[in-house]
Amino acid sequence: MQIVRLCALFFFTPEHPLYMSLFKTTVLRIASLIGTCVLFCGIGIFANDEVSSEDYIDKWKKEAVSQMIEYNIPASITLAQGILESGNGASTLALKSNNHFGIKCHSDWVGGRTYHDDDEKGECFRVYDHPRDSYEDHSKFLLKSRYAMLFELELDDYKGWAKGLKKCGYATNPEYAERLITIIERHNLNVLDVEGNDALAEVGKGETKVETKIVKEQQVISDRLGSESKARTAKNSNTNEGGARRIRTTEHGIQFIFAREGDTQKSLGKELDMMPWQFRKYNGVSKSHVFNLGDKIYLQPKKNHAAYTWHTVRLGQTIWDISQIYGIKTSAIIRKNRLNPNESLQAGTKLSLQWPLSKEGELPWYAKLITAKES
Repeated sequence: MQIVRLCALFFFTPEHPLYMSLFKTTVLRIASLIGTCVLFCGIGIFANDEVSSEDYIDKWKKEAVSQMIEYNIPASITLAQGILESGNGASTLALKSNNHFGIKCHSDWVGGRTYHDDDEKGECFRVYDHPRDSYEDHSKFLLKSRYAMLFELELDDYKGWAKGLKKCGYATNPEYAERLITIIERHNLNVLDVEGNDALAEVGKGETKVETKIVKEQQVISDRLGSESKARTAKNSNTNEGGARRIRTTEHGIQFIFAREGDTQKSLGKELDMMPWQFRKYNGVSKSHVFNLGDKIYLQPKKNHAAYTWHTVRLGQTIWDISQIYGIKTSAIIRKNRLNPNESLQAGTKLSLQWPLSKEGELPWYAKLITAKES
């Protein structure tokens, strides 16, 4: 019993010198362990926080294609600008203000504002509620007359678009165009301009090596043909490796092909085992209609809705043009938007492709609930 008391006195008396020595040693060891843990854990955390270009592409490639379909801006250009301007989405402006394209306020901006040093000190930049709003605003920003020359280029002329952006004054960096082109070619983003949603699996972390050769060939052909050729889309994307006609499917399940040189309703019917009247009915064309190289030709009836919610009318577009882009019946577009089929569409008009609009041009309450949840 006396031994137990002595041991208790030895180990549990704070003033005992041996106790103090052990206590200090233990504290130092624990501190050392904590420091080591913090060091290595910190390294792991920072490594995980690093966002690669592939991560950014995987996250935003579908949105870029969506913007391309609606506004006729190459998805490759949109993604490359997002990567470059936002530092793969990791810049302060992107993280805190959801601004992925470095768009400044300008006099017409009525939304949120933030201030950063750029070309000048304390410049005003736009603030968005969601990065998706930044993508939408980027597309609308390029619709300004300042960038009108860009829309005379083909969608798959990414080099022309990159150089055009620099020429129109989008950025002050003299190497801006070359940097965009490098990003696009490094990640094969130009395949999105040709195949849209069909090529989503071919870019980003899930990029297939098999397609890389095809993409590089497209770049060479693109350089050879130049911006004036409308043939590039069809020549480089309308066949399988064996040369057979490539049949694609829209996001909402309609099969279609791209027209080749010399395609007629009769020749297509023979090749695809269909009747000529089917092409007329499914595409809303007359018996004398001639398909041009690269035209989208539907092999099944269009639907009463599209895979996308809205379309902003471009200059000169008709209801039929929009119908062919999205695989939606012309009658459905007219009905949903309360249009007069005999009137020309006004550029900039926003058309609903899924829901019928009210007389005031508003979505019904249930559609607003659904679209709010999706966003």
